[in-house]
Amino acid sequence: MPQYNPPLRDMQFVMHEVLNVVDQLKALPAHADIDADTINAVLEEGGKFAAEVLAPLNLSGDAEGCSLDKTTHEVSPPKGFKEAYAKYVEGGWPSLGCDPEFGGQGLPLVLNQAFYEMMNSANQAWTMYPGLSHGAYEALHAHGTPEQKATYLPKLTSGEWTGTMCLTEPHCGTDLGLLRSKAEPQADGTYKINGAKIFISAGEHDMVSNIVHLVLARLPDAPEGSKGISLFVVPKFLVNADGTLGKRNGIFCAGLEHKMGIHANSTCQMVLEDAVGTMVGQPNKGLAAMFVMMNAARLGVGNQSLGLTEVAYQNAAAYAKDRIQMRALSGPKSPDKAADSIIVHPDVRKMLLTARAYAEGGRAFSTYVAVTLDRALASDDADERKEAEDEVALLTPIIKAFITDNAWISTSHCMQVFGGHGFIHEWGMEQFVRDARINMIYEGTNTIQSLDLLGRKILGDNGAKLKKFGKKIAAFVEEEGTNEAMQEFINPLADIGDKVTKLTTEIGMKAFQNPDEVGAAAVDYLRVVGHMTFAYFWARMAKVALEKQASGDKFYTAKLCTARFYFAKLLPETASLIRTARAGLPSLMEMDEALF
Repeated sequence: MPQYNPPLRDMQFVMHEVLNVVDQLKALPAHADIDADTINAVLEEGGKFAAEVLAPLNLSGDAEGCSLDKTTHEVSPPKGFKEAYAKYVEGGWPSLGCDPEFGGQGLPLVLNQAFYEMMNSANQAWTMYPGLSHGAYEALHAHGTPEQKATYLPKLTSGEWTGTMCLTEPHCGTDLGLLRSKAEPQADGTYKINGAKIFISAGEHDMVSNIVHLVLARLPDAPEGSKGISLFVVPKFLVNADGTLGKRNGIFCAGLEHKMGIHANSTCQMVLEDAVGTMVGQPNKGLAAMFVMMNAARLGVGNQSLGLTEVAYQNAAAYAKDRIQMRALSGPKSPDKAADSIIVHPDVRKMLLTARAYAEGGRAFSTYVAVTLDRALASDDADERKEAEDEVALLTPIIKAFITDNAWISTSHCMQVFGGHGFIHEWGMEQFVRDARINMIYEGTNTIQSLDLLGRKILGDNGAKLKKFGKKIAAFVEEEGTNEAMQEFINPLADIGDKVTKLTTEIGMKAFQNPDEVGAAAVDYLRVVGHMTFAYFWARMAKVALEKQASGDKFYTAKLCTARFYFAKLLPETASLIRTARAGLPSLMEMDEALF
């Protein structure tokens, strides 16, 4: 069975030594009392919950899956999941980053994100049950009426209830403008909603007494397309005026999706038959409210893949040190044994270091975005909030697409390290691969993220957001430009920064003539910008490690080795990506569709 050890030392390194998150958080009135000891204590306890409660259920949950009673429409998760959820609630974990007004602990989002990384490493399928509750909480916190907030937020905060988002329909995925679910206004101010939704994560289960569904639907007089979508809160059980639960609402699970991965999470086909709901936000403005939840989910999916990359690396590294096969090409390294451990082989090390570099780079990047989001949510300076919001908007599609792509690469490599054993369920590696693959599609495919980054976030404002982020990179390059020890990191960072600027300008000029050029270049372009971002954080981590390596702590030695690997073996991928991005549209579109 796979093992998991929470990477507390690396989390603390990123938070306290690289990003100095405590200083950033103390500048925010809501977090003025935060300190490193509090952060470390929460992370330690969170790591214990992930490793001791969730991880032992991952393999068995995948094998057992969920079961649906088609008579009652009730779904039962695998054995142990409900009990684990009770411990999660008992420990106060759902309220970690929630508003104290609704019973939350008011701790920073960056801490909640780190906790969720550990839970995703331990058991992604389980973590998805409470995971979307945070998105539902954020959407209602931002756009709900006072009555909706009073009814739902305390229960979501405590974990007594969970939340979902019901977007996708059988005939439409990303193109929500095509959705057909209807909402009929009633005399009492509520709405009766009819329709069908699919791929609804944790849409039905028995781990809580109520499930709060956020549902997109159309009013009778709604305009066509995405401008005619409204958002409604539709509970599984109606809530009485005194807060007690009333009768069963008309929303139920009609079937479970049989998926490639995350078997232990109930991905549901939901049917609404005169389901009673109340509107969230304004009529026909539902996407604006739902985007709060969707953006939270995109950061969450990146976090899921970060967790999988970490746990896959841990198990592959342990296996590679223990498994003996053949001899090193340069001669025996363990002459007292029948063969050498496979970690002596260069390509095995390449696979392991790829996963390690993507895990540690992703952790630094994700932590940076999380603390930036804390500033966007909690700063008392309007300009700072706006700047932080813009930066999070720019970086969110990179978090979602680049980290999930990297997890697919990394988990596949780690499975390969196991050889034939990698395909055997009991080792856990093939499950990590299956679970990782779905994250590239969840919450908008990675192509959609790429189009969002290049078309909307960069070309949409003539590169203003990208230039601001680029100035931070340029300032770091300038600061370290005369530091001889940093040249192996600074020179390639400066180079990729220049290349991104030139590539962006070139694609923008092409797109001005033909917008399809954005579609031809976007996926390659996002990966180039993702590498630029990782190179920036790897250079920052290398700087700290160089300064502290004289302490004799082998942690810094390993960090420098991994940084050098990233710059030598992974960043050069950008050369081919830039070339294919520049190749543009013609080779993609010249073939007549009848010839496919």
